[in-house]
Amino acid sequence: MSEELNNKVESATKWSVLTEVAAKLVAPISTMVLARLLAPETFGVLVTATMVISFAEVFADAGFQKYLIQKEFDSKEELMKSTNVAFWSNLCISLLIWAIIVVFSSQIARQVGSEGHGLVVSVACACIPLAAFSSIQMALLRRALDFKNLFKVRIAGVMVPLLVTIPLAYITRSYWSLIIGMIAREGVNAVVLTYYSEYKPKLEYSFERLRTMFSFTMWTMIETVSIWLTSYLDIFLVGTMLNDYYLGIYRTSMGIVSQIMFVVTAATTPVLFSALSRLQNDGDEFRHMFHNFQHLVGLLIIPMGVGIFLYSDAITALLLGDQWKEASNFIAWWGLTSALAILLSHYASEVYRALGRPKVSVLVQVLHIVALAPAVYIAIGYGFDTLVITRSLIRFQMIAINAVVLWLLVRISLWQMLHNCRFAMLGSVAMVGVWWVLPSTDVLILSILEMVVCAIAYVGFICIFPSERAMLHTIMQRVVGKLMNKK
Repeated sequence: MSEELNNKVESATKWSVLTEVAAKLVAPISTMVLARLLAPETFGVLVTATMVISFAEVFADAGFQKYLIQKEFDSKEELMKSTNVAFWSNLCISLLIWAIIVVFSSQIARQVGSEGHGLVVSVACACIPLAAFSSIQMALLRRALDFKNLFKVRIAGVMVPLLVTIPLAYITRSYWSLIIGMIAREGVNAVVLTYYSEYKPKLEYSFERLRTMFSFTMWTMIETVSIWLTSYLDIFLVGTMLNDYYLGIYRTSMGIVSQIMFVVTAATTPVLFSALSRLQNDGDEFRHMFHNFQHLVGLLIIPMGVGIFLYSDAITALLLGDQWKEASNFIAWWGLTSALAILLSHYASEVYRALGRPKVSVLVQVLHIVALAPAVYIAIGYGFDTLVITRSLIRFQMIAINAVVLWLLVRISLWQMLHNCRFAMLGSVAMVGVWWVLPSTDVLILSILEMVVCAIAYVGFICIFPSERAMLHTIMQRVVGKLMNKK
């Protein structure tokens, strides 16, 4: 790997981590306030609108973002020509999709289990063309590993809940505050991205180039649809077979875990994909980059998953409040299984995309859906608690599938990945031991103090191993060095 790429990856990771840390400092505050102002049923209505938006955006984007990041172009001129085709295609498709949704909004709302909320779906889907307008600029910044400017964009977006959503929620106590806040966030992202991006749309288009691009993006789009199904199929079943209350509990529990863990994963996943895409023709460096990322992320994500499982009651009380007590069990199991799913399954998708093999990812997703759909459908009949356990454990089937495919495709074995995370796993076991000897308490502030003690115990245990201690020391030296240079 060239020194230039190595420096870009290091810089991108730094800015991406800083972005997510800053975002996650704000997001929990917004969640804490909104969860106390609005009932779970209100969030259930938002979930149905979000489900429609995310599905529509699959077709609006049509895989162009990933194409621009993954494709090796002969020149910058070629890149810009393809970018123009992607931009105008995205924008036109998104406007057409929004128009169709508006016309059939009542029927769509009924089908996703939110009858009577057709207007909500119509208004919320204004996010689709706004997201399409800014998605291409975002792709170019990620391709260039320019996460410094993406940091500015993200910070602008995360301020919207504080300035728009929360005040509206306090005034209206309605789901409309969430919808308007979501639209405002996409609008802010579009404006800020346009300002910081070097790319400015030009009135030129090539249907010949579109046909060339579509040969790649077609399978990427199919892959995204399959990922959407694995992400929202269970939500659709919960929304249609239960009610808005349990749908709100279900989706918000997942969201809480995401807010905690995505400070790490959202910071590293885009960088990993961009870096692997640049190394797609060098097998050894490709595997080395993958294992390095997995090792570093594992040191953070595994203890986070174990900590969420151990302290789910305290996390629920802190972030959501008393009316969300039923979310605690799901937060516990989803947090624990998320740690393994991220390291052993989610990153596999970035490998397939970086290699330009979206068909492989489609196959993996379809095989998972075959198990996921009947498992969730049957579990719902036995009650919400059974659903929680079933939905969490079915993720191991996805891990098993990806383990086989990764070995066949790039010779990355499950044993290598587990061995790569051995210190994080041993440290987490030590953390559980500390939790076991600490006195149990229902007092929130004491639970928070216990979390801190467990975290200190984990770091202390990790530092026993010379390789981990040296790596942490190197990271700290680089961080301090960069801060001193800036001064």
